[in-house]
Amino acid sequence: MSGWSVHDIPGQSGRLAVVTGANSGLGYVTARELARKGARVVLACRSEVRGRAAVERLRGEVPDADVEFGRLDLGDLASVREFAASYDHPLDLLVNNAGVMALPYSTTVDGFETQFGVNHLGHFALTGLLLPGLLAAPAGARVVTVSSKVHLLANIDLRDLNSERRYRRWVAYARSKTANLLFTHELARRVAAAGVDVVAAAAHPGYADTNLQTAGPRAEGRRIAERLMKLGNRMAAQSAEAGALPALYAATAPGVRPDSFTGPSLAMWREAPAPSRRAPWTTDDAVARRLWDASVELTGVSYDALKAD
Repeated sequence: MSGWSVHDIPGQSGRLAVVTGANSGLGYVTARELARKGARVVLACRSEVRGRAAVERLRGEVPDADVEFGRLDLGDLASVREFAASYDHPLDLLVNNAGVMALPYSTTVDGFETQFGVNHLGHFALTGLLLPGLLAAPAGARVVTVSSKVHLLANIDLRDLNSERRYRRWVAYARSKTANLLFTHELARRVAAAGVDVVAAAAHPGYADTNLQTAGPRAEGRRIAERLMKLGNRMAAQSAEAGALPALYAATAPGVRPDSFTGPSLAMWREAPAPSRRAPWTTDDAVARRLWDASVELTGVSYDALKAD
């Protein structure tokens, strides 16, 4: 894995990939590099205007790219179902990349706290609804879910998944990123129990310069905080191109292990992909199962194709 870069991505011809949140930042870079290597890529985005603009931008950078826009609002389960229903053919790769961070309290269309609803429940539902296509992939499929080093700040609270008792934006974000890792852990277990050829893995970008950091302050009109975030990005963050490498590694490198967690090699912050530290609570079998069961109940997506003991 030492020094791994986009030049090491194997050829992707004949593969179909869906990348959520692909209109900018890490998702855009991930989609672009997969397309550059020959994959057909669906840029799954909430905004049609930004999504279609990203498709045109990508085609300008990679003229022979086979890419398309798909409308997907992870904060609306009806939108998730509509998107999944339009892709009923074999799917080789799903990159659960989209996310929101440290927003003021709000809820999704379905009434879930937004960070938990978008970052975890939306992707839980999407993966389950796309599972038939993933199981039909001729050479095995991968599901890569993008978490964060910030997960180290907080375990989930199974008694208050939607932060109804108390909302602290950074704790809620950390819990949603812990949920990403627990989801990956339990999905990997269930895939193994079912004996199917799907690899569930996770990745994180370290500290990457994207619009994720400024979205919260901008939403509240906190201009000083927004400027400070932009300054911090310029001074300390790595580029979105570098930040996308761990997810690209997890998505394409040979021999990626189920339930692995890949991130930047230097202090979980920057540099080339490497196995990353993760909190011990993210591999707790009992908690992972309970979160899974709660997610099934909340979303109505049951993963019937996977049988677990």
